[in-house]
Amino acid sequence: MEERAAKIASEPTGNFYYGRRYFVEKTRFWGYLREPRQDWSRAKLVMMREDKKRVPDRFHEDGPPGRRYAQDNNFEYRIHGNYTGREVYDPNSNQFLPEFMLTGYEVVDQRPGWLFKPSDRYNRFRITLLPR
Repeated sequence: MEERAAKIASEPTGNFYYGRRYFVEKTRFWGYLREPRQDWSRAKLVMMREDKKRVPDRFHEDGPPGRRYAQDNNFEYRIHGNYTGREVYDPNSNQFLPEFMLTGYEVVDQRPGWLFKPSDRYNRFRITLLPR
């Protein structure tokens, strides 16, 4: 955890966010966003608005391997855009979440490891990863 904290403390800053894709079956949230040099425990689960740019994994849910919706689960991105100030309801997770207008993205790491703590356990059928 100390190594992760040191990495975050020294990461580049700018007019962007760091995002981690988090996929749970039948939900429509995109994943977690945090500001540069901010710990993942302060990240927000968001709904992406795609008027200006589509999310990177916008593929068919039954597509071929490597080109399937959510194939990028747990990828880390540098995300460009802004919060719209609206909250959007995701009926499948029964949550109101902040809406983020996506304008661009870059993959930072395809295998960044755990999100909030080393003991994280991912379950694709229910929300198990929450900031603490």
